[in-house]
Amino acid sequence: MPKHLFSKIRFYEIKDLMQNVKRPRRIDIVLNRKRHKKDIQCLMVQKLNDEAHPSKLSWQTNHKVHQTLEKLLRDKKYLAAFHAFLRSEFSEENIEFWLACEDFKSTASPDDLCWKAEEIYREFIQPTACREINVDHHIKEEIKKSLEKPSLSCFDEAQKQVYLLMERDSCPRFLHSDAYLSLKNKSKSLWYI
Repeated sequence: MPKHLFSKIRFYEIKDLMQNVKRPRRIDIVLNRKRHKKDIQCLMVQKLNDEAHPSKLSWQTNHKVHQTLEKLLRDKKYLAAFHAFLRSEFSEENIEFWLACEDFKSTASPDDLCWKAEEIYREFIQPTACREINVDHHIKEEIKKSLEKPSLSCFDEAQKQVYLLMERDSCPRFLHSDAYLSLKNKSKSLWYI
């Protein structure tokens, strides 16, 4: 059949040709129309159950990243590499704030507690801070109020938000970076020394 022949046929001629074609009646479609409403209800229940119980794979992935960030923060080599990685992304204030909060929690003296809290506030929380972290305004206001009589837990909410930010954003990128992969391969190759 030449290419031009089909293009010269008008639409109404194709429509007329289609009427002459016998189409088999599909029994499966006719039978499924009766069960359609029931199937939709089953799918809705299944979807609700899936939302109530998240898949194990997604939980394991999130849990794995969480474990990895904990390991990064405990191991000095990986912590230094992570810190350098955050510095290269211009977000090193997150890890420095987290480390300052950890140091603050280990403070025993009430006098040291006051000046350390003021220092952390000026450096990371205050609106004009040189290394201001990205936390909610409400949390910043609560910290400002708690500076009158600081406790060991006054930075907990801000530290938690920064940790979650690093966990969701920076850590996955770091785990795929050349710095992490080369450090990981070095530690694997030095097992025999």
